[in-house]
Amino acid sequence: MQHSNKSSAFIFGAFLFAGLVALGILLGKAALDYREYERTVTVKGLSERDYPADVVIWPISFAEASNDLPGLYEALERGTTQIRSFLEQNGIAATEITATVPVINDKSAQQYGSGERAEFRYTASQTVTVYSQNIDAVRTVMSSLSELGRTGIVFTDGNYQYQTEYIFNRLNDVKPEMVEEATREARMVAEKFAEDSQSTLGKIRNASQGQFTISNRDTNNPHIKTVRVVSTVEYYLSD
Repeated sequence: MQHSNKSSAFIFGAFLFAGLVALGILLGKAALDYREYERTVTVKGLSERDYPADVVIWPISFAEASNDLPGLYEALERGTTQIRSFLEQNGIAATEITATVPVINDKSAQQYGSGERAEFRYTASQTVTVYSQNIDAVRTVMSSLSELGRTGIVFTDGNYQYQTEYIFNRLNDVKPEMVEEATREARMVAEKFAEDSQSTLGKIRNASQGQFTISNRDTNNPHIKTVRVVSTVEYYLSD
């Protein structure tokens, strides 16, 4: 009876040992598989394209000076009418033209000054603004604005408030295609990395889309916009 119990204990111990060995092997393989599964590579893909702007905002500012306030307002009205007529004759729709309230400066009412009497008591500025989607027509008129200068209109420039602005409004239309292109380029980079490291590219572990940026293509062509986005993608790697 005692011999039988010893045999049973031995057999049980042998099975237990074999089970522990097998479990150790399985856990070791699982750990190796897990570490292999956690191998990743992070890459970036760029999509950059040029698009024409959709809208142009062109402020045209001019100045007048006089000692007669009513006469100054009349001069401003004449100048505004001349500019409107010139724009319309050159293909700009009347609905695309607006005029702001004139800004009048009374030098005699200024608290501080050099003490010298100015030649003109009143100076004024008026801005006529073109807001148009017909960018080519507007740019053509811009190049011929000097014709109005010959009629006696004094244009003012150099102030940031009077800078021409070009706007690109179709970002939502181009987003999907650009994101797809950036992601595709990221995968190409990842596949090259996997090939060089003798690995196999797996599924995407994580992906993030960068912020879209819109800028002028260059200083001479602000009506052409460069749209740019960078996508960051992390892939699994395996041997």
